[in-house]
Amino acid sequence: MSERKLRIVFMGTPAFAVPSLDAVLRRGHDVLGVFTQPDRPAGRGRRLRPSPVKAFAERNGLPVLQPASLRSDEAACDQIVSMEPDAIVVAAYGLFLPEAVLKIPRHGCLNIHPSLLPKYRGPSPVISTILEGEKITGVTIMLLDEGMDTGPVLAQEKAAIGNEETSYELTLRLFELGADLLVQTLDEWVSGEVIPSTQNHDEATITRLLKREDGMLDWSESAATIDRRIRAFTPWPGTFTSWRGMTLKVLRGRAAPVEFQAEPGTVCVGEDERVVVVTGSGALELEEVQLEGRAKSGALDFARGQRDLIGSVLGA
Repeated sequence: MSERKLRIVFMGTPAFAVPSLDAVLRRGHDVLGVFTQPDRPAGRGRRLRPSPVKAFAERNGLPVLQPASLRSDEAACDQIVSMEPDAIVVAAYGLFLPEAVLKIPRHGCLNIHPSLLPKYRGPSPVISTILEGEKITGVTIMLLDEGMDTGPVLAQEKAAIGNEETSYELTLRLFELGADLLVQTLDEWVSGEVIPSTQNHDEATITRLLKREDGMLDWSESAATIDRRIRAFTPWPGTFTSWRGMTLKVLRGRAAPVEFQAEPGTVCVGEDERVVVVTGSGALELEEVQLEGRAKSGALDFARGQRDLIGSVLGA
C-alpha cells in the first residue's frame, strides 16, 4: 500500500495494459476513470467487443470512458479536468495525448514504453528489437511530452530476450515488468525521490507501423534473419509465403544447423524427417504451417499430405 493515496486517471487498451491498471489498484491509489479505445468489431459475427482494459475496469467497478480521439473531443478533456488527477498513467493506450491533456495532472503523464529509450521509439518497439537480433531489451517509465516517446526518463529496467521468444511473449513479459516498475516509480516521483533524465536524442532509433505485406518471407535472406522475422511477427502480421499459387502461413519455424545446395525457397527433408527450407544462408526448419483454407498443422504432417511439397520452391 502506498503511503500516499493518489488520484489517478488510467489510459490503456490491450491485454498488455491490464497488469499496470491492476498494479495501480493494488497499490491503493484512487482510479478516477479508465480511458480506453472504443469497442471494435471482432470475430466472424463482427460483433462489437470491449477492450481487455475495459472488461477489467468494469469487473472492478471503475468508470470507463471511450473517446475516439482526445485531440478533437473537448468533452473528454473537460472530464479529465473535472477529475483533478494527481497523475495520468498511460500503458499502450493507442491514442495521442494533446498538450491540453498533458498539462492537466500536476505530476504529469507517466507512460510505460517496452524498450530502453531512446532506442526503439514509436509504434513497434518489441517487434523491432527482435528483428534487430538484440539480446537485451527492457522497459522505460517516462514522462510524456508532445513528441513521440521523447519525454524525460524516470526509470528503466533491463531484461534478457529469450532465444525462442515471440513478440507477443516478450511484450507481455515487459508490460508485467513495467507494471511493478511503474507503481514504484510513481510513488518515488511524487515524493521527489526521482530526478527525470533527458533522453539523448542523437542515439534515438525510430520504429514504424507495420503492414500485412511486411510478413512476406524472402527466402534469399539468412535462416537466422527469417527465424527472427517469424518470432517478431507473431501474432501480427504473421509470416507467409506462396506455394502452388496459394498462401502458406509459416506459424512456427527456426534456423536449422544444416546446409543444402539448392535454390533459396527449396523444400527439403533434413535429419529425423524434419521439413526444412533452403535460405540465402543456412536452412529454416518448418515446425507449423497453414495453407489458405485449411487448418494449421505440423510441417511433417502437412508434407505427408502434400506429396509434391518436398522439392518444390516456395515463393516462386
